[in-house]
Amino acid sequence: MSADTREQPMDRFARIRANFRVWRGQRPFWGGMLTLLAGIPIMYIPYQNLTLGSLTIRMSTTAGAGSLIIGVLLIVLGLTMWFQPQSRVFSGVAAILLALVSLVVSNVGAFLIGFLLGMIGGALGISWAPGTPSGSERSARHGRTSSGVAGDRGADSGDTHDEGTDRVGTAATEHGTAAADADGGQNDLSVTGTASSSPSGADANQANGRHGAG
Repeated sequence: MSADTREQPMDRFARIRANFRVWRGQRPFWGGMLTLLAGIPIMYIPYQNLTLGSLTIRMSTTAGAGSLIIGVLLIVLGLTMWFQPQSRVFSGVAAILLALVSLVVSNVGAFLIGFLLGMIGGALGISWAPGTPSGSERSARHGRTSSGVAGDRGADSGDTHDEGTDRVGTAATEHGTAAADADGGQNDLSVTGTASSSPSGADANQANGRHGAG
């Protein structure tokens, strides 16, 4: 077994833990947890008997159905805080009200255990608010955005510079071609002028010779 194969479970665990931390930070996790735990003793205790030696104490009351309903509702409200964080205020207020009702209905709020858990969980759900990124995270995001924009601008300027260079090179080529054509025309004219001047000079010499002979 290679070292890479042994490191894979640890990498998977670290990835799952990081994803869980992100998920936990986006909702009132501890408020939902305490509210969910508050429903368990409120729902469980009224249906149990306490035995002390040979003495059996029945904790169930005529309001056992009410305790069951309160416990189930608290569990549902705790899950709502987890999976519907937009309803955290409603869930927190409802959890506090149900915890207060459990004082009368469910054996003094399941011997104050469920009552305290429900009150604290509801208060945490109401007071929770989405966090804002820290200064380092904002600067990192701003740096990534700025570098991306600068890179796009640099690429655009590079493309523009290349296009300008191509245009300048094309203009220079056209100018050189035009200059070469102009030089070729002047050379043709100079050759023609020289050739035409030679016969006129010969005619002049012949005329002078004839005049001298006469």
